[in-house]
Amino acid sequence: MQLNDLRPVAGANKDRKRVGRGHGSGHVKTAGKGTKGQKARSGGNVPPRFMGGQTPIHQQLPYKRGFTNIWKTRYNVLNVAQLAVLEVDTNTELTPDSLLEMGVLRNSGLPLKILGNGELDKAIRVSAHKVSEGARQKIEAAGGSVTVIEDPKLPKRSKGRTDKGLKANQDNQD
Repeated sequence: MQLNDLRPVAGANKDRKRVGRGHGSGHVKTAGKGTKGQKARSGGNVPPRFMGGQTPIHQQLPYKRGFTNIWKTRYNVLNVAQLAVLEVDTNTELTPDSLLEMGVLRNSGLPLKILGNGELDKAIRVSAHKVSEGARQKIEAAGGSVTVIEDPKLPKRSKGRTDKGLKANQDNQD
């Protein structure tokens, strides 16, 4: 066998269909596009996602396959086991800022939540936005204390209105 003996497999190369090139081509008049209709026109075709005018699947996503809750609050999560590893004094209070400086937390913009996975054998003082009941029991059983940080926030769906503005609107309606 030599290089000049190499040939593609039979049927691997096929000439393209030359439409609209006279009767001898076998594709005259409508050029293989059938008669009339949107897909017979020049430039007239629909994208693959087009579903005949009904609501497309990508617009039905909350109905078809779940959705993303845009009102969900995301947290920096720490377990009691992660707090037990930290080398801190008993009089030092662990706040989200101090934990961020230690490199324990990654995202400074999220509130802190303490969960109760793991064991704690030393007394620590913790300030967090949320604390699970199991974590609170373990920290207090070890002689520590838990402080919940209160964030004055607007109602989730307030669209920027404050309580003051809502009261003013209610007074005007009366």
